[in-house]
Amino acid sequence: MAKDRAGTDHRGRPDPPARRASDRGRYGRLSRERVLAAALDLVDREGLSALSMRRLGAELGVEAMALYRYAEGKDALLDGLVEALYLELEQRLGAEDGTGRRPRARQAAAGGPEPAEVPEWRAGLHRIARATYDVCLAHPQAVPLLTTRMLAVPLARRPLAVLKDHERVLVLLGRAGLDDTQAAAAFEAVTAWILGYVSAELRPMVDNPDESDPAFRLGLHRMPAQELPTLRRTAPALAERTGPEGLAAGLDALLDRFTDPARRSSRRP
Repeated sequence: MAKDRAGTDHRGRPDPPARRASDRGRYGRLSRERVLAAALDLVDREGLSALSMRRLGAELGVEAMALYRYAEGKDALLDGLVEALYLELEQRLGAEDGTGRRPRARQAAAGGPEPAEVPEWRAGLHRIARATYDVCLAHPQAVPLLTTRMLAVPLARRPLAVLKDHERVLVLLGRAGLDDTQAAAAFEAVTAWILGYVSAELRPMVDNPDESDPAFRLGLHRMPAQELPTLRRTAPALAERTGPEGLAAGLDALLDRFTDPARRSSRRP
């Protein structure tokens, strides 16, 4: 049918609306939450390299084009995965009693001091660190995004769930008596410690899980003895995981460094 001007046919009637990919998949109509949950599940199962708009569409039973209503492209989808991780972190924190410290029974079970001996701000930071650790161990394949996307996305453009976590940590540091400059320095150190610790915990160390001998299990025979004597000797200790206890101990050391009045400084370390 001939067109006499853009958007109408020769009788002046408007064109019918353009056909768009349906977002009703095998699980019903999509939502952003459903898309991100499916993306995270795919990454959990097969790793980040498996994630694409086409593959995710196939998982949900829709055309890939239908997903662009919920994520503008691959980068937006990756940012959405970061958002999903922080939303899960928020949910885990919300499951606590909301006082900024663990209930007495849980604190005792963890082998820590009685709640009355732990300042509210410090207990709150420990809760955040432990919840972050648990989320990361539940989704190890997605953990690299917590670093790579932060390197690619300016502060103001990060998902709201991420910014709320930043706010939560800074508020607690302020309650510790730090001014804004000191809190900023402590925030950077605490964030680096938590994410660095989790990354170290998740590093693959075992070369051959079928080997019972520690040296062959770690593949030390693959390392040149004369060039790497210290690394070979230390590798079994590096392979040991210290778990939440090591995370908490390092966090306390950092907090002591920033909140001890004798050592406090307004300069960034």
